[in-house]
Amino acid sequence: MARTRLKVCCIQSVEEARMAIAAGADAIGLVSEMPSGPGVISEELIAEIAAGVPAPVASFLLTSRTDVEGIVAQWGRCRTSVIQIVSRLVAPAQVIGGVRAAIPWVKLVPVVHVEDDRAIGEALGLAAAGADGLLLDSGRPGAKTPELGGTGRTHDWAVSRRLVEAVGPVPVFLAGGLRAENVREAIHAVRPFGVDVCSGVREDAGLSEAKLRGLVCSISGQASRANGEKP
Repeated sequence: MARTRLKVCCIQSVEEARMAIAAGADAIGLVSEMPSGPGVISEELIAEIAAGVPAPVASFLLTSRTDVEGIVAQWGRCRTSVIQIVSRLVAPAQVIGGVRAAIPWVKLVPVVHVEDDRAIGEALGLAAAGADGLLLDSGRPGAKTPELGGTGRTHDWAVSRRLVEAVGPVPVFLAGGLRAENVREAIHAVRPFGVDVCSGVREDAGLSEAKLRGLVCSISGQASRANGEKP
């Protein structure tokens, strides 16, 4: 079984980014303005953090924008290596194609909020539109105040597993209520390319080094067990 990648989201400072990377994160998530949820920081701070992220670690800009011009302009102020579009796209081919035409070197990873089986069809549409990857979360984009991430809730991993199988080679990150205590089970159930954590590694509004290292150990234990080794 291939190594499961780790994305640490809701990074709040340069120091938190360094902590996540030192713990083994393959990517960090930087949250811009959202209708709700934790982790929002200024675009100026996103740009500062992203500028200091060493290769090959990826920096994700989380944006709630859905228009090509707005996404491209925001990326121009933040300069991350990946754009994570957390809102549901009505016209995925138009948006993904438009952003890619403007900044072809930046990876595009839309979010699919897994509320029911309809998520599979949405994911297939995004994959067909040319998404570089997908991220599965537990938000409720249709709520009165849209929830677009950072909920601390899990979702139906059986649906997520079917979704991962349906989109084939497209890399899929699994998010939503993951922590050291359940990440091993989640990886076994879904077989994602990577996992994405926010609330599960935070304490008193700050990134917890102890929780982060505990989660990394759990992920490593999953890899060891898959190879027939003792955790």
